Amino acid sequence: MQIIPALIHTNELSPKKFLLLACVCALVCGGCLERKRPSFPVNRLAMNHPIVPQPLEISLTEPPDIPFEVELVPRLVAPRGTPARPRVAAAPAPGPAAVEKPREPIIAPELSDEQLSAAKSETQQSLIVAERNLGLTQGKTLDTGQQDLVSKIRGFLDSAREAMKNNDWQRARSQAKKAEVLSKEFAPNP
Repeated sequence: MQIIPALIHTNELSPKKFLLLACVCALVCGGCLERKRPSFPVNRLAMNHPIVPQPLEISLTEPPDIPFEVELVPRLVAPRGTPARPRVAAAPAPGPAAVEKPREPIIAPELSDEQLSAAKSETQQSLIVAERNLGLTQGKTLDTGQQDLVSKIRGFLDSAREAMKNNDWQRARSQAKKAEVLSKEFAPNP
């Protein structure tokens, strides 16, 4: 294959083209092609001095009397430092032996015989179920939430037994029912 040197196109810039390109770039970058306005004409600048007002001749022989009241404002924030001393109540003077106060009467609605027997049986049934479910927790390790739940159930059971002693069967039934509902957490799933 024969290569013809006249047909080979070279991308080399000749020195004349390079010089022409540099001049065009200098003109464009130098800003000769566009006309810029001066930002502020210096010939309009004048050296003016500000006008100072003349002081007024006012003389007061005595200052004016302005009424005011002095109020003491309480301190809103206690300064940090040592903590305040605890206040200890004085020991009561020995006197006559304290008379035991009678128990306050319990106000409970009257139940019919039917309602009373139903409340007794429901209370006993709820107590049995709650005790059985609590018995399932014996020997198991419980997390803090479960331990809290067990203590609440025991509190309801104790409250129900106390209400039974006082013949308040409605309260006993409600406390026993609460204990039963909470103890179902520990019951085996059917």
